[in-house]
Amino acid sequence: MIKVSPLSDATQKEFEKLFADYYAELGCDDNVSHLLEEYILPDLLAGLIKIDILKDSEIYAGFVVYQTDDIDNEWNFKEGWGDIREIYVSPSRRRQGLGKLLLYTAEMKLKEAGTQKAYCLPAEGAEEFFTACGYERGNEYSEEIDAFVYEKTDLNNKCGAR
Repeated sequence: MIKVSPLSDATQKEFEKLFADYYAELGCDDNVSHLLEEYILPDLLAGLIKIDILKDSEIYAGFVVYQTDDIDNEWNFKEGWGDIREIYVSPSRRRQGLGKLLLYTAEMKLKEAGTQKAYCLPAEGAEEFFTACGYERGNEYSEEIDAFVYEKTDLNNKCGAR
């Protein structure tokens, strides 16, 4: 059984392991514990971001971090838009639709909160995934992230089949 649920105290350690795997795969040399303790978890507790974790059978296999951009949030790139900040599925669980499920869940929660549009700054190689899910490469470019902004202006548009 596949379940996507908000991060809780009971699932925090599993999320931290997945986040460390994610950052290692990206080749980031940032201190993951520091990022979690100083930024990610405090922003979650402050309500600035949302994190959902995916469990496939008995294995925690992925997560999505998202927010509605707001002037009160340090990362406010497109005010009023939903921001898919991070999405990750364990390599052994990829190409089974789990990433699409995580993305769709985040988009629906953003929509329920009143957001009509979403964007992301995909890592190299993830552009095809977001394009298949209705995102289009925009003209904006983030020097900080070194990525083009991909936008989805209709959150009713579900991920297409690959």
